[in-house]
Amino acid sequence: MSKEDVYLGYLGQTFQIKLISQIMTDHKFAGKIIDIMEPKYFDDEYMRLIVSKLKDYHEKYDTVPNYDTLEMIIKTDIKREVTVEYVLDVIKEVKAVDLRDSIFIQEKSLKFCKQQELKKANTEISKILNSGDFERYDDCEDLLKKALAVGDGADDTIDVFDSLGDVLSDDFRSPVPTGIDGIDSLMGGGLSKGELGVVLSSYGVGKTTLATKFANSAFNAGYNVVQIFFEDNPKVIQRKHLACWTGIELNKLVENKEFIEHTVAKVQKEGKGNLKLKKFPSDGTTMPHIKQYLRSLISDGMKPDIILLDYIDCVCSTEPGREEWSGEGKIMRQFETMISELDVVGWTFVQGNRSAIDQEVIGGSQMGGSIKKGQIGHFIMSVGKTMDQREDGLATISILKSRFGKDGIIFQDVAFDNGRVYINTEETGGMTLLEHRHEKEKERSAQVTRAIEAAKSKN
Repeated sequence: MSKEDVYLGYLGQTFQIKLISQIMTDHKFAGKIIDIMEPKYFDDEYMRLIVSKLKDYHEKYDTVPNYDTLEMIIKTDIKREVTVEYVLDVIKEVKAVDLRDSIFIQEKSLKFCKQQELKKANTEISKILNSGDFERYDDCEDLLKKALAVGDGADDTIDVFDSLGDVLSDDFRSPVPTGIDGIDSLMGGGLSKGELGVVLSSYGVGKTTLATKFANSAFNAGYNVVQIFFEDNPKVIQRKHLACWTGIELNKLVENKEFIEHTVAKVQKEGKGNLKLKKFPSDGTTMPHIKQYLRSLISDGMKPDIILLDYIDCVCSTEPGREEWSGEGKIMRQFETMISELDVVGWTFVQGNRSAIDQEVIGGSQMGGSIKKGQIGHFIMSVGKTMDQREDGLATISILKSRFGKDGIIFQDVAFDNGRVYINTEETGGMTLLEHRHEKEKERSAQVTRAIEAAKSKN
């Protein structure tokens, strides 16, 4: 067996450094690979030592240590100061490495380790076959099945009675608020990590306004926020956040520069979270590209709590040549999988079709493209505006789907000011669709009555 068959060295030292970094920063990936990854696969003695400590820690605590704990373990367990210095230097490289190719690193290393497990199984099967003990066919089959199944992660099946204390706790969801009281109330405080929210509206209604409002509110509440967009200039998004913090209209920011700088300085001083704005190109960006970017943020020490994707229609399929609409469901599924793996809240925004234009109440059937985009979301809301509402700075928000609360609720004539990034449901209380229709019928009846009275007065 050649060295290339046994060691990861043929892939280069940088690859091995990146692999260790992936294990440190992606706990789900670590759970898949750490049991089948051997220290001997690394061709540097200091990397082998690090991997050995990671495996020991994982076996004892069922997780991997953070960098501070790992460095403490190295300093405590290793007696030779020179060795400690060399190992700590390697850890510095691991922390600083670029993880934009994280998906490639994970796939390549998993395949390598699985192949080694297959070779081990093949050796055992060959011994059984060469012994002439043909009654042990079932043993051969079991060896092969186990080798093929390694690296697929731990069984996440639970008993219905497991951890009832956590299930019954008031804050088991730990929701991240949107900052819009009526919406947060229906969601039990907001979305929680691993949950996906979808906002549906037609063009020009205010998807970016909502995304900015959600991002700004989460940051103000102390969370780490990543706001991703494709079509706007980053400075435009920055200005929207300034409007959120100051209440000053976008077209009046410049003339209030001194007040804004004072307010923002206070926000920065009191802020406990981070708010990152990231623009991706609207042509060619796939969900793996976004995931790699988020991995690089995590490796730099900024673990997001919430990700806002404005908007998912701009994300390209990873399958070239596939019809656009047929790949949209898979893109949404990739987004859901990503937020689950990263343990973050996910919000995204989708475009309505032609029938949604200038409509007050937008339904799920008016979603542009594949309806699968809506089927995957845990919470779906729509925002519609008639021409009159646009002029009056109002909108109608409809709750189309909620897996953890009441849906079918409509907030009519909500204050929705794109200029100040101001959205308020307090003055409109929610109503059911039936109640909304009844109110509309009363309005139409009143309009007809007024028209008749006006005609009579003329005569």
